[in-house]
Amino acid sequence: MTHHEHHYQVTVTWTGNLGRGTAGYHAYSRNHKIRAADKPEIPGSSDPAFRGDAERYNPEELFLSSLSACHMLWYLHLCAEAGIEVTDYTDAARGNMQTDPVGSGRFTGVVLYPVVTITNGAKSRLALELHQRAHQYCFIANSVNFPVTHQPEIIVKERISSSR
Repeated sequence: MTHHEHHYQVTVTWTGNLGRGTAGYHAYSRNHKIRAADKPEIPGSSDPAFRGDAERYNPEELFLSSLSACHMLWYLHLCAEAGIEVTDYTDAARGNMQTDPVGSGRFTGVVLYPVVTITNGAKSRLALELHQRAHQYCFIANSVNFPVTHQPEIIVKERISSSR
């Protein structure tokens, strides 16, 4: 098997200098912007618990969304290969992070809660099983040192065929 190396680049720019730079812990904003190539800018900040702006994405939310999106993209790929027609997919992912007394922290676990709508009830079991395969393939889940689990739900909405 040939290994391929992929490279990614983003630019993160701090926009939170309120005139005094980092003269003190309360003297600056945690706001920043995230850019990649010609894509829309993502407004970022820290979590409000760390003096961030609640209206902007924080790194923890972006990290959690990366895990969720990676799983979803692999899952959709595997369903397409298996002949399972997915018409809707939503995941309300949740992550747990712990901080220690010195301020350091780490994620201790993530649970994905994908709700998937398919058109063929006969493929419900396979649709459920493919979540485990998607987990095994997910690049992001394979890169973390904490458990990423999933509790999927499959909804069947049979396609109504119109016969003329």
